Amino acid sequence: MRRRVAVVSGGGTGIGAAIAGALVGDGYDVLIVGRRSEVLEATAQRSGVEWGRSGAVRPVTADLTDPEQVGRVVDALAGRKVDVLVNNAGGRRGGGTGTLADVAAYWRANLDANLLTAVLLTEALLPHLCRPGGRVILVSSVAAQRGGGGAYSAAKAALHGWAYDLAVELGPDEVTVNVVSPGYVADTEFSGERTTPEERARQVAGTLLGRVGTPEDVAAAVRYLASPAAAYVTGQVLGVNGGSVFGR
Repeated sequence: MRRRVAVVSGGGTGIGAAIAGALVGDGYDVLIVGRRSEVLEATAQRSGVEWGRSGAVRPVTADLTDPEQVGRVVDALAGRKVDVLVNNAGGRRGGGTGTLADVAAYWRANLDANLLTAVLLTEALLPHLCRPGGRVILVSSVAAQRGGGGAYSAAKAALHGWAYDLAVELGPDEVTVNVVSPGYVADTEFSGERTTPEERARQVAGTLLGRVGTPEDVAAAVRYLASPAAAYVTGQVLGVNGGSVFGR
C-alpha cells in the first residue's frame, strides 16, 4: 500500500513538532518545513527514534514567504501525493510604531509570516493533494477571534476567510479544509518569549478548565481533522482554548 504523506510547516518546534509526531504515530511520512535546518534535523531525528520509524520525518529548509523557496517542498515530495497539509508556520512580528513606513513594515511582516506562508505553500501543493480524501488544515489563534494581537490578530483572522473560500473550491473534490484555533499554549517558543508568570496565571484564569494548553492538545485536534472520522467536516474553525473563547 502507498504510505500516506503529510506536510507540516513550522514543524521544527512546539505545536508543529507535536503535530508531526502525532502524524508519524498514525503512520504518515512527514515533511517538516521551516527556516532553521538544525532545528528541523533535530526534530526529525527525535521523532524517528520516539516512534521507531527512522526516516519517517524529513526536514525541508525553506522560507515560505519566498515563492522560489516554496518550490523546495514540491521537490522534496519527489512526485508523491500529499494526504494532509498542515499550515502551522507563523508568529507575532514586532514593530508598528513611528513612521507610516514602520507601520507598513510591521503589517507586512505579520501578514507574510502568518497568511502568505500558508497561501503560497497551499497553492504550490494543490496539484499534489490527494483527490478525494485530501486534508488542508490551517493553524490560527484565539487572537483571530478576540483580538489583542494587532496585525497578528488580523493576519490570523484572514486565514479563516480564506479557509472558507478554499473549502468551497475543494469541496467538489472531497478535500476538506478546516482551521484549528489554539488558545494559550505553553512550552512553545511563542509563549516562552513573551509570557511572564503573571501573564500565564491570567491566561489560566481565563479558561474554564483551569490549565494552560499543550502542543499535544492542538496536535490531537489536527489528528482528528486529518482522520477518516472527519471526512464530513469542512469549512470549520475548531477552537482548542480551554473555553477561553466560545465557538461562534
